[in-house]
Amino acid sequence: MNPLVQLAAEEAENPLIPPIPELVIGFIAFVIVFGFLAKKLLPNINKVLEERREAIEGGIEKADAAQTEAQSVLEQYKAQLAEARHEAARMRQEAQEQGAVILQEMRAEGQRQREEIIAAGHAQIEADRKAAAAALRQDVGTLAVELAGKLVGESLEDHARQSGTVDRFLDELEAKADAKAEAVR
Repeated sequence: MNPLVQLAAEEAENPLIPPIPELVIGFIAFVIVFGFLAKKLLPNINKVLEERREAIEGGIEKADAAQTEAQSVLEQYKAQLAEARHEAARMRQEAQEQGAVILQEMRAEGQRQREEIIAAGHAQIEADRKAAAAALRQDVGTLAVELAGKLVGESLEDHARQSGTVDRFLDELEAKADAKAEAVR
């Protein structure tokens, strides 16, 4: 064959289009490789992807469950906190009421003791006044008898007479003192 004919025949072929036998061999090789990948590699890839999808969905479900549980625990905590605050307020109120009762009891006891002390003081003063009046009456009586005896010039030793005279004299003095006290009022 002539080199020119051969050159012309080669020029007729397009360099971008491969020859048919190469296309057939390439297509068969592609189908074999694709079939091998589809049979062996694709199930493994799908399995891994499915496991990842399940892990992600499971993680989301676990996160939702954990969030729900956390929300439940938070609500329980808030309820317990509210109950504790309520209990503390109740206890504080009871303590205030008990304190008021104790304070009232202490005031009443103090008032009772004060009244007892005042009554005891009045009784003691009355007893002291009576003792002082009796002692004064006796001393005044003795002095009055002595003075009267000196004025009269005779002895007033008779006890019954002396006692009657002294009592009458003191009664008159008391009556005058009471009259003056009434006039002042």
